[in-house]
Amino acid sequence: MNANEIMNTWRTVRDPIAQLLGPWSEGLTTGSILLRIALSMMFSSVIGWERSSKRHSAGLRTFILVSLASTLVIIVDQYVAYFVEKGSFVLSAAAIIGVAIISINSMFYSSRNQIKGLTTSVGLWTSCIVGLSLGMGFYTATFISFLALLGTLSWFPVLESYLKDRSNHFEVHLELKSSVYLQDFVSTIRRLGLSIDEIELNPAYAGSGLSVYSIAISISSEELKKYKTHEEIIEALRSLDYIYYIEEMQR
Repeated sequence: MNANEIMNTWRTVRDPIAQLLGPWSEGLTTGSILLRIALSMMFSSVIGWERSSKRHSAGLRTFILVSLASTLVIIVDQYVAYFVEKGSFVLSAAAIIGVAIISINSMFYSSRNQIKGLTTSVGLWTSCIVGLSLGMGFYTATFISFLALLGTLSWFPVLESYLKDRSNHFEVHLELKSSVYLQDFVSTIRRLGLSIDEIELNPAYAGSGLSVYSIAISISSEELKKYKTHEEIIEALRSLDYIYYIEEMQR
């Protein structure tokens, strides 16, 4: 099926919001193009503001540009498909690949062996797809997807934190004043009803005078599983004199 056949098939599917707006909103009219660009910038600015408010690297302008670019390329692809018999959506495919590459490059490992930017990276890619949907004139699908994306980024972290805090497995970033205290730490962990699954020395802190580790811990005590959250366990460990710093790692 070539691009023209796809376009003809799409024309038989009436978007509910487009039906309310009128026939002008479904075709490539000046009004529909302006509407799609305006909505693209409005939706992406809300998502970008949410990311910026949490101090993520990709913020307001990045999300607007990604969404705007994807909306524009799908509009151009439709224009080309209309005038070229064997036109195809090459620009749209290139936009998806390009944003995917940008998204991957926005992720990095911190000095504490934590993956940073993963949610923002996927959010950028999703924003690109939402922009493509809007550029095609799928107003209803775009609006629903926008709400789903905003809800996932804004409201789900609370649920995610709740579930993580009650998991029997978690990882900590541990800074000991000296490596000689590692055995004491392991013994204390076992006495508390915990078990260590993995210990990894963090080379990023070499020469700092501290012994820094990434440690995977499992809760083996039934009592701890019922009543103790990760933060309460970590707070108890902070009281040990030989621990310089400890925190739960977020993946």
